[in-house]
Amino acid sequence: MSDLEEKEDLDLRSTMSLGDHLEDLRRRLLFAIVDLVIATALCLLFGQKIIAFIEIPFTDVVGNESNLQSLAPSDVFASYMKITLVAGLIVSSPWVFYHLWMFVAAGLYPRERRYVTMAVPFSAALFVAGALFFMFVVAPMALQFFMKFNSYFRVDTAWTFQNYISFVTIMMLVFGLSFQTPIAIFILTRIGLVSVEYLKKIRKYVFLAAFIIGAVVTPGPDVISQIALAIPLYGLFELGLFLSYIADRKKKA
Repeated sequence: MSDLEEKEDLDLRSTMSLGDHLEDLRRRLLFAIVDLVIATALCLLFGQKIIAFIEIPFTDVVGNESNLQSLAPSDVFASYMKITLVAGLIVSSPWVFYHLWMFVAAGLYPRERRYVTMAVPFSAALFVAGALFFMFVVAPMALQFFMKFNSYFRVDTAWTFQNYISFVTIMMLVFGLSFQTPIAIFILTRIGLVSVEYLKKIRKYVFLAAFIIGAVVTPGPDVISQIALAIPLYGLFELGLFLSYIADRKKKA
């Protein structure tokens, strides 16, 4: 892009008032909410299959002979609505992340906006990958750990449907959002907010921060989930750093 085109784009963005930015944010949020509502409504039609999918880790660990318990009349209904909402968010994640990143891109130069546009499909894919990673890798390990721990103290395990669904949905969201790390790092380095050299210097602090985040965002004293989140989180930081390093070398070349 020529200097004249860049100056014209800067002039255009500088004419946007705070009200214009807020209006754009309101419009993007409205579109994202509408997409989420539609996806959630569709997931309500397949609620039984979604619940069966969510119960896969429980069935693998406990077996088909045991069922989740309900202690209150509304527990199953409330949990059913919660899991369909999370499923709707996962299904609509490409459109939700599209509106989110497009709002961010509105304040960037065209050359910077290109990186944000490229990030949309990868962002949605990483969100889904993070949720599935918890479901099929972390959840079985965590449930197995709790089963053995309860058995060691001769305590019968009778998890409730509500607590199990709450645990699974929260952790799916946590892992899905955590898997956005490489995209965020790549965009921050591409638009010049941070440098690759600076990120290399703070590696040890990021490693410590990953375990702190894992301890804070995981519900309860779940050591397995904390470690299972912290290690991939740091690995995703390194992945984002590597992608930024490759892009820097190509730019300099």
